Amino acid sequence: MENPFSLQQKTILVTGASGGIGSAVAKACAHMGARLVLTGRNQERLHETFSLLEGKDHVVITADFTKELTAGFVESLPTLDGMVHAAGISKRLPLRFIKGSELDSVMQANFTSAVELTRLLYKSKKLQQGCSLVYISSVASSYASLGHIMYMSSKAALNAFVRGVALELAPQQIRANAIMPGMVETGLSPVIDNEMRQQDMVNYPLGRYGRPDEVASAAVYLLSDAAAWMTGSFLTLDGGLTLR
Repeated sequence: MENPFSLQQKTILVTGASGGIGSAVAKACAHMGARLVLTGRNQERLHETFSLLEGKDHVVITADFTKELTAGFVESLPTLDGMVHAAGISKRLPLRFIKGSELDSVMQANFTSAVELTRLLYKSKKLQQGCSLVYISSVASSYASLGHIMYMSSKAALNAFVRGVALELAPQQIRANAIMPGMVETGLSPVIDNEMRQQDMVNYPLGRYGRPDEVASAAVYLLSDAAAWMTGSFLTLDGGLTLR
């Protein structure tokens, strides 16, 4: 019986692949047989991810999603069977200290870049029929925490976009879904001491933060033919945090 979770013969773009969730997604997809196009800001770490990939014919393109995308970047890409948009940033500030430039940078990295990349890929006919678009969102889109107004807002906007693009591209059999993790052990995780971490983990019924490879497994599912009838959905992956 053919494995419905296989990514053999699929070409997949992974943004933010230079670390954290994006790097884990890239490695998981390669393990399942995909040909990958990796992008990220940090060239050294991007090539480190590349060196760990199984398979061959993978491509590396350095790209900074905190800045405006160019049509030339998209034109350089092959046609795609899937995309995982994992690029993003987090800035923790209380409301009274937020500046317009900081808000713009968070929205650009976490929301605007997703819209622009998807628009350009679609306009340039880079998305194959049956393509699966996966966006790394966050439970922060609806689960408030102090100091994260900018991040929360950017992910809430991203969720609205996923709903809209899923509906609009469905006639072309292009699917769009989002993964909504709780706290995951990555470079975006807040820098707090061990005592505060232990106190925070009490909020997680499963007693711990998530791992990047666990988010990557969810991405593989959404990219695969096993999720062929799934679009406009939000896969919560938070150790039970939002049950409370």
